[in-house]
Amino acid sequence: MTEFAASLLSSSILMIVARVVLASFFLIAGIFGIFNFPAVVQEMSAASLMAPKLMAVATIATQLVGSILLITNVAGLSWLGAVMLAVFTLLCIPFGHPFWQFEEPQRTQHLQIALEHFALSGGLLIAAIVSLR
Repeated sequence: MTEFAASLLSSSILMIVARVVLASFFLIAGIFGIFNFPAVVQEMSAASLMAPKLMAVATIATQLVGSILLITNVAGLSWLGAVMLAVFTLLCIPFGHPFWQFEEPQRTQHLQIALEHFALSGGLLIAAIVSLR
């Protein structure tokens, strides 16, 4: 069984599938943002971010560029895409899910989302590390 697992985990096809799965949330969100730009601007306004239109463009660009780099590994830059998405995801915690500012039950809901963001960022950082090896 160990040989099978080693063979499977060293498969280049599985690596591509894993990159697509890891980036899918961001890629879908970026595509959604292109076609629903006013909704993304509203989300930036709701988070009290300055220059909500500029922040919406930056968000969509980060989601799309980071995803494409992570998936395609163009010029060996999947590590950069993974790091971009990890930093973006971590920044979403204080700006989009500041759980410490809410009363229950919203505090727990936002804390759970923040913990998911934290864990996903860890996975993205592992992807960046693996892509450099």
